[in-house]
Amino acid sequence: MASENSPLLAYRLLGEEGAAFPPNGAGGSGVASARKLSTFLGVVVPTVLSMFSIVVFLRIGFVVGHAGLLQALAMLLVAYVILALTVLSVCAIATNGAVRGGGAYCILKPRWAGAGLFCPPRFRRGRGQCLLSECRPNANEQGVEGKVMISRTLGPEVGGSIGLMFYLANVCGCAVSLLGLVESILDVFGADVTGSSGIKVLPQGYGWNLLYGSLLLGLVGGVCALGAGLYARASFLTFLLVSGSLASVLVSFVAVGPRNITLAPRPGTNGSSVPPRHGHFTGFNGSTLKDNLGAGYAEDYTTGAMMTFASVFAVLFNGCTGIMAGANMSGELKDPSRAIPLGTIIAVAYTFFIYILLFFLSSFTCDRALLQGDYGFFRDISLWPPLVLIGIYATALSASMSSLIGASRILHALAQDDLFGVILAPAKVVSGGGNPWGAVLYSWGLVQLVLLAGKLNTLAAVVTVFYLVAYAAVDLSCLSLEWASAPNFRPTFSLFSWHTCLLGVASCLLMMFLISPGAAGGSLLLMGLLSALLTARGGPSSWGYVSQALLFHQVRKYLLRLDVRKEHVKFWRPQLLLLVGNPRGALPLLRLANQLKKGGLYVLGHVTLGDLDSLPSDPVQPQYGAWLSLVDLAQVKAFVDLTLSPSVRQGAQHLLRISGLGGMKPNTLVLGFYDDAPPQDHFLTDPAFSEPAEGTREGGSPALSTLFPPPRAPGSPRALSPQDYVATVADALKMNKNVVLARACGALPPERLSRGSGSSAQLHHVDVWPLNLLRPRGGPGYVDVCGLFLLQMATILSMVPAWHSARLRIFLCLGPREAPGAAEGRLRALLSQLRIRAEVQEVVWGEGAEAGEPEEEEGDFVNGGRGDEEAEALACSANALVRAQQGRGTGGGPGGPEGRDGEEGPTTALTFLYLPRPPADPARYPRYLALLETLSRDLGPTLLIHGVTPVTCTDL
Repeated sequence: MASENSPLLAYRLLGEEGAAFPPNGAGGSGVASARKLSTFLGVVVPTVLSMFSIVVFLRIGFVVGHAGLLQALAMLLVAYVILALTVLSVCAIATNGAVRGGGAYCILKPRWAGAGLFCPPRFRRGRGQCLLSECRPNANEQGVEGKVMISRTLGPEVGGSIGLMFYLANVCGCAVSLLGLVESILDVFGADVTGSSGIKVLPQGYGWNLLYGSLLLGLVGGVCALGAGLYARASFLTFLLVSGSLASVLVSFVAVGPRNITLAPRPGTNGSSVPPRHGHFTGFNGSTLKDNLGAGYAEDYTTGAMMTFASVFAVLFNGCTGIMAGANMSGELKDPSRAIPLGTIIAVAYTFFIYILLFFLSSFTCDRALLQGDYGFFRDISLWPPLVLIGIYATALSASMSSLIGASRILHALAQDDLFGVILAPAKVVSGGGNPWGAVLYSWGLVQLVLLAGKLNTLAAVVTVFYLVAYAAVDLSCLSLEWASAPNFRPTFSLFSWHTCLLGVASCLLMMFLISPGAAGGSLLLMGLLSALLTARGGPSSWGYVSQALLFHQVRKYLLRLDVRKEHVKFWRPQLLLLVGNPRGALPLLRLANQLKKGGLYVLGHVTLGDLDSLPSDPVQPQYGAWLSLVDLAQVKAFVDLTLSPSVRQGAQHLLRISGLGGMKPNTLVLGFYDDAPPQDHFLTDPAFSEPAEGTREGGSPALSTLFPPPRAPGSPRALSPQDYVATVADALKMNKNVVLARACGALPPERLSRGSGSSAQLHHVDVWPLNLLRPRGGPGYVDVCGLFLLQMATILSMVPAWHSARLRIFLCLGPREAPGAAEGRLRALLSQLRIRAEVQEVVWGEGAEAGEPEEEEGDFVNGGRGDEEAEALACSANALVRAQQGRGTGGGPGGPEGRDGEEGPTTALTFLYLPRPPADPARYPRYLALLETLSRDLGPTLLIHGVTPVTCTDL
């Protein structure tokens, strides 16, 4: 969300003199001079040259000869449907704002050699670089409404991995063009050429072919290292040469009469002993067309492999994969938002028409022997064969340079994003003119490795799969933006919908597995591994993730469907609001509450004291980042809700009322216990919060320990008084919220708070006292709603993996006149109905259980009418009883934490106690809190719980 520091708002899109900035980033002379290519020269020409590549001259006969005209047209139609769907996605994304350099991987990639898009002249320095933080590399881009292709839409993890796959597609495409060029050169100058037209000067063989490819790669790499401008200036001349060559071929189909063409001998045969084979150029002939309608798959004479529909389609699709050439030149275009969609559509339509025309002319005039036996037959039927050679060499060199330039630009963008660390660091190096020659060298070396494959048709399937992955990613990017319904996604190109995007993704994936299941599965596996690597490394948060927009859209939809009127007790789950003053002293409680939530809502609440009327700005908003970092480091699944209030009590009321949304609102308030124990700093002892001594984390962000104040010193004033603390508990109960008070959670065994299984941990007990200890009652009403709530919370904790090995013990208090065993039997029957596995132990507790005492009130020691001394004595007795039971079991011995440290048997890790309701008279709140302190003193980790809502059900 744009802030007031956004360049869009701060400078009103006007320069220092009040003149509006030119569109699409031409904000300074440096950028204006760099962006000088028109739609035709910058998009149409490179896209046409890349789409034609070597296939249009050397593989038309291969496709028609093996697949026949009908299947060839079907292949072409499928290929162009995929391309058309992808082009629609490209056009939609390309018209959704300003376009920068970086190609299809990231069109919103700043050209740091020029001024920022919205930077007034007074903020520029050096070669037009901007002083503003918003315009520095890797700065937050939230203020610029820009355009994304892959990375900035899908996020660094998925977008970065797909961007690397698109880079590999360009690398392999460059190698394919070079191998086709070597093949065409050897068809004329090779020593093994048959016929009288060959010039037999170049030795042939795998090693020689690799040498020729390496030399040509050196030439192409040298041109690319000098800069894309040289290629762009030469591309129009190349376009003229290719167009002239194609024109001569089209004319030759009509002007040349029938002739016989000698075919090269098959590999592995002795040319002197095998009679020469001939193909026939028949001119326009109905019989020839009829013979070429059906498929006739045979052995490919260049590789010796048997051809199929998938293998032929893979070769054909390589001739259609240049639709991103215009997008790769986005940094050099005058008006890329207009040029990329318009130029790409024109180029796709033009190449489709040329391919259709060549398919029909070849099927009408050439027999199948010629089509399958001489893939370069255009030269044999041409009016002037050298012009065809010029076209082949020009288009092969142009396509290879286009692929290498596109690959280097994508790699440079990946390196600048610093997604792969030091591995791609040299690819960041640029020349004085802004040419990424470091990325060019990287790409040159990788193309050299790919040339080891040796044959064009061998690489065809792999290259096609890589390109299909990249095209599917572009469609997926557009689909994600459309489904996310983000207000800022409003492209001026409207001839697309989510249906076209989804169909594009599905068709790309389908053709991938039809062409080569192995290559498709391998590419997706590689992409998954790269995504996992990038996820582990972590990516920049300033990019914006479309996944967040999609989640927001879906969560909002399902929250509206979560109807509180349809809630049922059998689907009840705890939804916790934990109020935290300083997380340094509450870290164990944070993790314990995370275990108690059982898939429910968990909100961390914090109240900042203050009055907004007397403050210049809201002090709460800057704190969210620190609290979210706390949630990440503590590894808890919690939301953060902060508020500003004059008192903690009022702030707690705010959070209890407004936290959550719809059917997901807290039903249980969790508080730390109010006592005089000195707060501990768990940041110093917890391994997850160990940070460098200099106080900064990776990436230069401040350490979490510097974002929260140190723990309160003993004896220092508190932000919350005892009166307000008890009043907050009373407020929660009035709002029909359950209450949990947690004491001494810092003494919990560390292994019980871990995320793993507790099977190897020391054996512990979890003790539950579901009755009011200071007013035990017999009879059928011995377990009330609050007691059942205690049982439910203890059972939920026992279901957490870290607590699986802990034994659940439930203690039942017997009155002085109650026979042993009767109440235990009723409790065991109840536990059986509730599917709770626990030990039941009876304890005799006669004091305070007089038979004739009235029970019109809740019956706790505060509201029962007893005096302070009697209540204090009852609390002390109850505390002694609980401590005595903590020391019993397999180990025996005295109670209390001090006496249990040396036990050999199980110890009590956590105690659940019944929390009495606060007194009705607020004047008795301090006394109530003192009695709670007496009741829970020296019990170790303890949860005092009062439940007000039914939570158990015996029905299925």
